[in-house]
Amino acid sequence: MARIASTVLVVLLLAATAAAFALTQGLKLQKSPILGTRVQPVFSPVCDCDRSRAEIAFRLRRADRLDVSIVDGGQVVRTIERNRSYPKGPVVIEWDGRDDAGRVLPEGDYQPRIHVRRERQTITLPNPIRIDVTAPVIQDVNVSSRVISPDGDGRRDRLTVSYRLNEPARGALIVDGRRQGLGTRFPRTAETILWNGKSRGRPVDAGPHLLQLIAIDPAGNRSARTPSEAVSVRYVALGRSRIRIAAGAPFALRVSSDAERVRWTLGGRSGFARPGTLRLRAPAQKGRFTLTVSANGHTSRAAIFVREPAR
Repeated sequence: MARIASTVLVVLLLAATAAAFALTQGLKLQKSPILGTRVQPVFSPVCDCDRSRAEIAFRLRRADRLDVSIVDGGQVVRTIERNRSYPKGPVVIEWDGRDDAGRVLPEGDYQPRIHVRRERQTITLPNPIRIDVTAPVIQDVNVSSRVISPDGDGRRDRLTVSYRLNEPARGALIVDGRRQGLGTRFPRTAETILWNGKSRGRPVDAGPHLLQLIAIDPAGNRSARTPSEAVSVRYVALGRSRIRIAAGAPFALRVSSDAERVRWTLGGRSGFARPGTLRLRAPAQKGRFTLTVSANGHTSRAAIFVREPAR
């Protein structure tokens, strides 16, 4: 009898083991009630930008009622949804980075947890969401030139602004208070931005302009603007805008340009000269004349007041 009982016990143990194995395998093969999860990896609840909320997206395999919470180290720090009904298909939920009392949570990594009521499953998504509220800092700004001549002739048509950052971020150049777009597509800790003398696609006027930088990190935090750096845009510049001279007398005028040569016209006469000191003779008759100096499609003018020669 003892031998029979022992045999029966062994058979029962084997059957129980097989049943447990089958149940385990069945659970492994059971499809998850949610799929296609997509979680925003980092955001800033205080950035006042389009990244001030984290998006939690997934697809629900069947219509169900959900509880959605945020956990930190397994502890629930925020309940976003409780027993809310969702249809089959895409689900998008936003989290503002705050706890149930409305306080911004400390910087760090958090995980979404989804409880699917009818399926009786609780799923903690492995994708962490990081809260980052620290703005980047711009350092070591260097402007390559204080004067540019963006006239398309290939000489001093642009300048570069280089800088470093204390964390990966994307920089943006600000010209006269207007942002000119971001630099590179990907966050970096060092970057160089080119400026071609244009603002919103159009050439800026000749004269002084102020350049600044800002940086935006992947969470959406913006740095403070850097102090203004003054640069000058020059196409054709004349040393004086008004000249008084006796009729027929010689005069000289400083012409600044990066062109190889400039064209001048005065009182029906014209010619070409190299930038530098332009030496001309006043018209022979009394009156007001306009000296026009042009290069590469840009023009500068000076008023010439001609008086009668002294006797």
